[in-house]
Amino acid sequence: MDSKFNFEAASDAEAETDDRIVYVRSVHSEDLPADIQEQMGETGIFYAVHNADGERLALVKDRRMAFVLARENDLSPVAVH
Repeated sequence: MDSKFNFEAASDAEAETDDRIVYVRSVHSEDLPADIQEQMGETGIFYAVHNADGERLALVKDRRMAFVLARENDLSPVAVH
C-alpha cells in the first residue's frame, strides 16, 4: 500500500478530458457577422458550439442538435448560460 501516485499521468489524463469539453450557448442571429447571417438565411436564435479556447466549432438551429453534434464527435457538451 505504499505505492507512489503518478501525478504526471493523472495530470495528462485530466488534460485529455478537458480537451473533450465543448460549450453550447445561444446566439442571436443579429450578433453574427453579416456573411454568416446571409448563409443562415433566417433570423432568430441559433446555438454555437465552442471549444475551451472560445473558437466556434459549429453553429446550428436547435439546442438539442448542438448537444447531439458534440456527442457524435466524442465531445462532452456543457451549457453556458
